[in-house]
Amino acid sequence: MVKRGGAPGAVRAEVAGLRWLGAAGAVRVPEVLGHDERWMVTERVPTGQPDGAAALRFGHALAALHAAGAPAFGAPPPGGPQEAYIGLAPMRNTPGHDWPGWYAEHRVLPYLRGAVDAGTIRPGEAAVIERVCARLPDLAGPAEPPARLHGDLWNGNVLWATDGAVRIIDPAAHGGHRETDLAMLQLFGCPHLERVLAGYQEAAPLADGWRRRVGLHQLFPLLVHVVLFGRGYAEQTLAAARGALTE
Repeated sequence: MVKRGGAPGAVRAEVAGLRWLGAAGAVRVPEVLGHDERWMVTERVPTGQPDGAAALRFGHALAALHAAGAPAFGAPPPGGPQEAYIGLAPMRNTPGHDWPGWYAEHRVLPYLRGAVDAGTIRPGEAAVIERVCARLPDLAGPAEPPARLHGDLWNGNVLWATDGAVRIIDPAAHGGHRETDLAMLQLFGCPHLERVLAGYQEAAPLADGWRRRVGLHQLFPLLVHVVLFGRGYAEQTLAAARGALTE
């Protein structure tokens, strides 16, 4: 599989992310066969049909990946640039040790400001998201150590391989809260999602109230979609923010 990076540093960030995720020995990733500043070559993964047993194993492996940890929230993969990407959107990896404050400052508010500046979220609408950020210490649930995140774990980045082992691709890897990866996996649907979650819970049970926090963790990817794709995602983002405040 040959892939061209779209922006300076994008290939280096993706290669570092794949290697960091693979080093955990948990969820499998395609092997990086070679790269330069613009191009990356990885092994090709033949894909088949999603399978319930594979989904359960994926949940177990995803829990092990998260448990491999990171030096800090926002820590980039070793050798990866601080100025990274999530999809085509810039994503700055600035380390922090307090998840609520870090998530607000580096994963929600930068994209909210970009959306307001572009007119895709109106200033009056932004207030509900700002209220979520202000209340994050109360909404975030019990403190957890930094997890090793894929960072862009929507269904399109999950490959159901013909050998029965799920592969994950196109990471925006960094240290974060493990519920963020799980919330993103739920955002646009995932085959056998409940089996994935059941496997995760078997391996590493989530803190009470995690289902109520899904919308909170989805604010980051939803705002990225607003910035990249426009007003069409604004109402879904605002609904997630309202839901986070009422849970």
